[in-house]
Amino acid sequence: MSYFSTSDKTPSPLAGEGWGEGEMNSTYVKFARVLRKNSTEAERKLWGNLRAKRLAGFKFKRQQVIGKYIVDFICFEKRVIVEMDGGQHAVNVKEDTIRDNWLKGQGFSILRFWNNEVLTNIDGVVAVIHDACSGKK
Repeated sequence: MSYFSTSDKTPSPLAGEGWGEGEMNSTYVKFARVLRKNSTEAERKLWGNLRAKRLAGFKFKRQQVIGKYIVDFICFEKRVIVEMDGGQHAVNVKEDTIRDNWLKGQGFSILRFWNNEVLTNIDGVVAVIHDACSGKK
């Protein structure tokens, strides 16, 4: 489902389009709010483990605008981004690579998990996130 038009006047954050790096605008902020309100089952399950500093005191935010992108979860203190991938990411490999490279260029590390991985192995997923935030590899 698309919330925004892909016309010249309104770029689509889902398609990696935007008005410029580092420019936070109301379109992205509004879209992030929509994403927070319409989270998937996997996102809700992971958020239950990350919110309110539940993961070893690390503060995470969800659906945050970074440049022209919206990331699923982020710990700004440790510069760790956690992305939840559904089936669309198997098709959007090129766009995800461009996005990941830009975010890495901004000093972030990115962890990607498939939705079914979160639903079936939440403890393993949380352990990987904990290790990344703790500096363990």
